[in-house]
Amino acid sequence: MLSHPVLGPLFGRLRQDLERAVDARSLEEIRIAYLGRKGKVTAVLQGIKDLPSEERRATGRLANLLKDGLEAELASRLERVREAELEESLRRERLDISLPGRRVPYGTRHLLSSIIEEIEDIFIGLGYRVAEGPEVELDYYNFEALNTPDWHPSKSLQDTFYVEVPGSDRRDVLLRTHTSPVQIRVMESTPPPVYIIAPGKAYRHDVPDATHSPMFHQVEGLAVDEGLSLGDLKGTLVTFAKRMFGEDREVRFRPHFFPFTEPSAEVDVSCNMCGGAGCRVCKGTGWLEILGAGMVDPNVFAYVGYDAERWSGFAFGMGVERIALLKYGVPDIRYFFDNDLRLLMQY
Repeated sequence: MLSHPVLGPLFGRLRQDLERAVDARSLEEIRIAYLGRKGKVTAVLQGIKDLPSEERRATGRLANLLKDGLEAELASRLERVREAELEESLRRERLDISLPGRRVPYGTRHLLSSIIEEIEDIFIGLGYRVAEGPEVELDYYNFEALNTPDWHPSKSLQDTFYVEVPGSDRRDVLLRTHTSPVQIRVMESTPPPVYIIAPGKAYRHDVPDATHSPMFHQVEGLAVDEGLSLGDLKGTLVTFAKRMFGEDREVRFRPHFFPFTEPSAEVDVSCNMCGGAGCRVCKGTGWLEILGAGMVDPNVFAYVGYDAERWSGFAFGMGVERIALLKYGVPDIRYFFDNDLRLLMQY
């Protein structure tokens, strides 16, 4: 073949082109250049008919040998190139399965939601049910029916958010300042006995600081039945406090005043930081206030049509944020609303 006047030089150029081919694209270019419809080997085969008769046989045999050999060489090289490219791709994309996987972040229950659920579970276990009511409330349910007189300072603009009703001159619509209105609404529609808790949001005209927020969460409780006494109230709240804060915590009741209960008390638990010895957290007293409570004032029963001679009851209310602060030692109520994942992911 090398001595052939046409195929010899063609074979030499083909060898040079094959030596320079390093990838599938260059091999395809060689195939087209030599074996394509207008390729160099194809042209030789098509020109055999024009050769002298004594040269046709030899030229045809050599051209076909060159064609078959080139096809085989290209197929072999293309397979090797593809294997090399696959190996390189696998090397670049190789995964080390011994390495720890990337942790996918996931959400958790907000601490306040968890506290509310824990409170609900405790009281449901004591036979209470959960009740709800509107956050935009009427003065009647928020104050009047709860035995709060018109002159009480909590009804002032400095303490309560009042709502303007479009197209109306009403001045008795407000954002509820506690969840106690739910108690009135339930008693209006439910004959005794009644055992409910009312968790939800409340609003007051407070300046945000470490212990105050204009929006906060409360859980109110109400029990109405025959023969309920202050002893039943005490037993209920001692059970709640020990289940929430631990069986080792001490509980005490201090006389207080609320418009809708009489007698009334504030409830404290022993400080979890000092064990009752006195520290900065409890301001040296050894106690931490957790809620307010008392026996339902007969005047409240009069608003809902309950016979105060037959029925008696007690009520209590607690701030969810305060429970969380005391139970987990969070120093600032604002942390609950800042959405800082460093805090939220701890619970």
